[in-house]
Amino acid sequence: MKSPRNSWLARKAAGLFLTLTGWQVTGELPAAKQAVIIAAPHTSNWDFVYLIAAAAHLGLKINWLGKASLFRQPLGYFMKRFGGIAVDRSKHNNLVQQLVLKYQEDSDVNLVIPPAGTRKHTDHWKSGFYHLAMAAEVPLIYGYLDYPRRIAGLSKPTRLTGKLPFDMEAIRQFYKDKIGLYPEKTSHIRLQEEDIN
Repeated sequence: MKSPRNSWLARKAAGLFLTLTGWQVTGELPAAKQAVIIAAPHTSNWDFVYLIAAAAHLGLKINWLGKASLFRQPLGYFMKRFGGIAVDRSKHNNLVQQLVLKYQEDSDVNLVIPPAGTRKHTDHWKSGFYHLAMAAEVPLIYGYLDYPRRIAGLSKPTRLTGKLPFDMEAIRQFYKDKIGLYPEKTSHIRLQEEDIN
């Protein structure tokens, strides 16, 4: 069983990077070994860099999704070593179900998902993160970057209730004062399902 905890060296390197770039980290290493981690607001390519550094500084090894073609040798080993999970989009399998199987097979999965799905402004978040957390029966962790204050952090794990409006309102309240690098590109925190129901 691999550990989701990063090595001492990775933690120190991440801490040094964040210090040199003027960032602070809030939160603590989650007790839960599995989670879906929201990455928001997502408005810049730098978001992924800072979130990875913040997670490493806290000692948490995170996972991310990549096209299956990126995992071919010789890069495949390194992609997996650094938390990558290959997704075969040529298959018509439901992505959520593919990922639920990954959670069932591996006891240490902390998948980072940017629900906006893009760095551009959108009117809705994609709902995959929500359905995955519910189907895999794992908690959500709110990962965030607040650029004006240069604070990166992770919330405590929280369990979804399955009551969509209630859960989404809690998420909106958490992120209401978190500002991305390009505020005008920040997507609305709302799922299309909320407009249908």
